[in-house]
Amino acid sequence: MASLMHFEISPLSLVIRATVVYLSVVVLLRLGGKKQLGQMGPTEFVAVLLISNAVQNAMNGGDNSLIGGLLLAATLIMLSTIISAVTYRSKFFTAIFEGTPTILIHHGKLVPKNLARERLDENELRTLLRKQGIHDLSLIETAILESDGTLTLTKKTHAPDDAR
Repeated sequence: MASLMHFEISPLSLVIRATVVYLSVVVLLRLGGKKQLGQMGPTEFVAVLLISNAVQNAMNGGDNSLIGGLLLAATLIMLSTIISAVTYRSKFFTAIFEGTPTILIHHGKLVPKNLARERLDENELRTLLRKQGIHDLSLIETAILESDGTLTLTKKTHAPDDAR
């Protein structure tokens, strides 16, 4: 029972470990791209589940005490709150931690370099558009891949020239 309340490593070491692991996982998820966050397939979902197990020992350093686990949880919540506050106040940190929206379709035309940057091919984009009831690119003014991975569409207000 005493081992539940007794730190096996220093509390400061736990906080530092949690901070390094938290920031590293955030960076790795950001490097994975918006597509992985918004349209998570089975392989991405499994990877996210396994990340928690993979980094557990790196965070706790072998400390299995109850109080150590609570300190780690508090540290993660504190980091999340701090990053939320920082990104609320700073466009620079918003771009770093959350990313920026990307235009994928402009005036009914694909933007190939943006599709490539987001590692999204035309077939995947067309699948996302069909899920929103759009089958013709010419009906779209803009399609934006938001920083959270969702797709936002603005339809043209007039019929395309070839439909008149």
